[in-house]
Amino acid sequence: MASERNGDGGKARAAENGNGGGSGVPMEMPEIRHTKLFINGAFVDAVSGKTFETRDPRTGDVIASIAEGDKKDVDLAVKVAREAFDHGKWPRMPGSERGRIMMKYADLVEEHADELTLLESLDAGKPCTVTRAVDMATAVRSLRYFAGAADKIHGETLKMSRQFQGHTLREPMGVAGLIIPWNFPAIMFFSKVAPALAAGCTMVVKPAEQTPLSALYFAHLAKQAGVPDGVINVITGFGPTAGAAIASHMDVDMVSFTGSTAVGRLIMEASARSNLKPVSLELGGKSPLIIFDDADVDMAVGLAIAANFFNKGEACIAASRVYLQEGIYDRFVKKLAQRMESWVVGDPFDPRVNQGPQVDKAQYERVLGFIDHGKREGATVLTGGKPFGQRGYYIEPTVFTDVKDDMIIAKEEIFGPVMCLMKFTSVEEAIARANDTRYGLAAGVVTKDINVANRMARSIRAGVVWVNCYFAMDSDCPFGGRKMSGFGKDDGMHALDKFLAVKSVVTPVYDSPWL
Repeated sequence: MASERNGDGGKARAAENGNGGGSGVPMEMPEIRHTKLFINGAFVDAVSGKTFETRDPRTGDVIASIAEGDKKDVDLAVKVAREAFDHGKWPRMPGSERGRIMMKYADLVEEHADELTLLESLDAGKPCTVTRAVDMATAVRSLRYFAGAADKIHGETLKMSRQFQGHTLREPMGVAGLIIPWNFPAIMFFSKVAPALAAGCTMVVKPAEQTPLSALYFAHLAKQAGVPDGVINVITGFGPTAGAAIASHMDVDMVSFTGSTAVGRLIMEASARSNLKPVSLELGGKSPLIIFDDADVDMAVGLAIAANFFNKGEACIAASRVYLQEGIYDRFVKKLAQRMESWVVGDPFDPRVNQGPQVDKAQYERVLGFIDHGKREGATVLTGGKPFGQRGYYIEPTVFTDVKDDMIIAKEEIFGPVMCLMKFTSVEEAIARANDTRYGLAAGVVTKDINVANRMARSIRAGVVWVNCYFAMDSDCPFGGRKMSGFGKDDGMHALDKFLAVKSVVTPVYDSPWL
């Protein structure tokens, strides 16, 4: 392998031949089979006939032209989803039967996982080895988890204080609008589709315009699995047109959105202006990773690298604020610089690569803009700090030291391979600084002291706190944020709540000796 030193003193490594450019990797490219909208069980052109291009982030070249859906297409998709909900068999099936079809669906995703991995890696710039082991495995696991939940949706018996008896029913909400992001297309597709299916909802799914390919393939597999026509509809297109049409539609009963905080606001506004549909939002983050003096340095460094540079930093839960207690700071910084020398940037189809390109040109330029902000504000570049390679949207993994809490790079979500290191003294200081953010999605704590771990976990205002681990997510573990990171849960049995309406049923009790 060749290595290349940058002018700021950091290092990055490139796989042979790739060098960040996406060429020379002997792997067969996937066939692009599905490029049209999926409505009522069939692939169809957009009403307007328009298409848009999805591009290869390794090179900027066009992968395929995709049907560009807009309001008219959303109207058609919602109409068939409404028909499938009001008169179709999916909501009326026994939960066990829905679960059986979902299990078959999971088997088909697993059977086609290799091809789906290539599609996802090509479209999103994600390393194939990780996409296969993490993204596709998580998608299958999510489907199977919620398939098992489909026949376990129960109400409650109510002990009422007067001469009445009551119980609750948990009924499917109806037509769900599901809007998914580009950083984990497969995982996010099923984190929303799987519980919606289990609950008995029908749905209109809008994948991100940057990464539409896997969602269309998943729609094709759903039909093969026996999901009735009209239950899953996929509209590819842009947020201001297709996404906005879903959020403001009078016949969509709820919306689940994962993406930026700014767009989350727009979706809430659209809900308020239309039919006051409930909204579940999983939004941005600026998560802290707090490392205490007693931590194992090697473990802490590895955790920080994974927490910041996994998926090229394109993760809402990335621990981009790393707080180091004074006693461990110097050892951590030295070890981190050494470890980053072996980090490989390059073609995601090369199994030796740790980090692929940012998803598109706009995100690439956005991340580089934040890096420039950090330099201008006085932060010191320990590693990285520049574009990587001659072609495509590659960025060197960047670590800043001498970061202050009021710097833009310490406050704003960057969504790229950028780590900020800061020093702290006491537990009290760590808690205060960790909570000094408008976000509240995730946090990490590294310590061998159980009392410190417990205090931190209970004091940090975030949806999930990981102790001596990071990115420890599972289908059984509820995930969602607080503050401006949103509300509502994906994963775990709590994920069903947003797709279910609770109805109370009350009848009088006459001449009973028992109340």
